[in-house]
Amino acid sequence: MAEEEVKLHGAWGSPFSKRVEFALKLKGIHYHYIEEEVLTKNKSPELLKYNPVHKKIPVLLHKGRPIAESQVILEYIDETWKGYPILPQEPYERATARFWARFIDEKCWPSVWSSFSEGKKEEAIENLKLLEKELEGKKFFGGEKIGFVDIVANFIAYWVPLIEEATGKQLLGEEFPALCRWKDEYVSSAVIKEHLPSRDKLVAHFRARFPSN
Repeated sequence: MAEEEVKLHGAWGSPFSKRVEFALKLKGIHYHYIEEEVLTKNKSPELLKYNPVHKKIPVLLHKGRPIAESQVILEYIDETWKGYPILPQEPYERATARFWARFIDEKCWPSVWSSFSEGKKEEAIENLKLLEKELEGKKFFGGEKIGFVDIVANFIAYWVPLIEEATGKQLLGEEFPALCRWKDEYVSSAVIKEHLPSRDKLVAHFRARFPSN
């Protein structure tokens, strides 16, 4: 498959952008990557053209047709290219994976961010406890292999520990043994580890983002 058929507009340090990259890598799909300057708000005309509604990364182009929103893109990738399955095949398990992925984006992400930016940890802790319970007895959220929910939860595995380092605030403590085991397994996976953003660059970014901590 020619690289020109698949293009990804993303940002180097975005966990949402990395979701799509990880899925493409797990599937073995060749693609052309276009870095967007989202931190400076200098968005390219192409990005604004391909995602006029939200004007955000990531955007995947397949044969010239744009798909926006990371979870939507993950499902598109899984339905378009066979091989490594990202979503479960069984309908109930598939629906359950979608439920937890939505929970992560709608509840966990905002509460975790607020715990660092505003010092409001209670809601984040409660949400993480629900994920901890869901992970009990499992290597990954879907079982023995990295899947949809793991990819969606990538910010907990890699970004949160770096924010903890940058701010000096701990969120993932010993009360989350399953989550801590999971994050170590996730970031140690060969495909994921090889394509994680620069640790030092991210820590520096978060130190600048949270200057009062």
